[in-house]
Parts: sequence; C-alpha cells; structure tokens
Amino acid sequence: MRYRIKQLRESAGLTQEDLAKRSGVSRAIISGLESGKITVTTTKTLGKIADALEVRPGELFFEEVV
Repeated sequence: MRYRIKQLRESAGLTQEDLAKRSGVSRAIISGLESGKITVTTTKTLGKIADALEVRPGELFFEEVV
C-alpha cells in the first residue's frame, strides 16, 4: 500500500514531528509510512493522521493505476 502522507503533510507545512504531535502517532510510524518501510497499519492510526491533516482517510492513499 502506498500512502500520500508525506505529500499531504508537506502541503500543510508540517514536519513529521508536527504531525506526530497533532495526531498522537509516533514520528517513527509516520516516517515508516512515508518511506514505504511500513506498509500496513491500523485504521485507527490512519484515522488519527487524517484528522491531524484535516483530510478524509481515503485521501491518504495513492490511487492505483492499472
């Protein structure tokens, strides 16, 4: 799974640390999701990140081009 978290975070003018503080999700998890080292996480974690970025959870994902 590929996430758009970095793109959305940077568009919001936030650092990983800022997003971690706003969302309550560790910076290590955010970094892993952005880099692709973490590909699976809970819906609760994604919900926290989406809330912090003020987007719908579905907006965190890249659309797969087939």
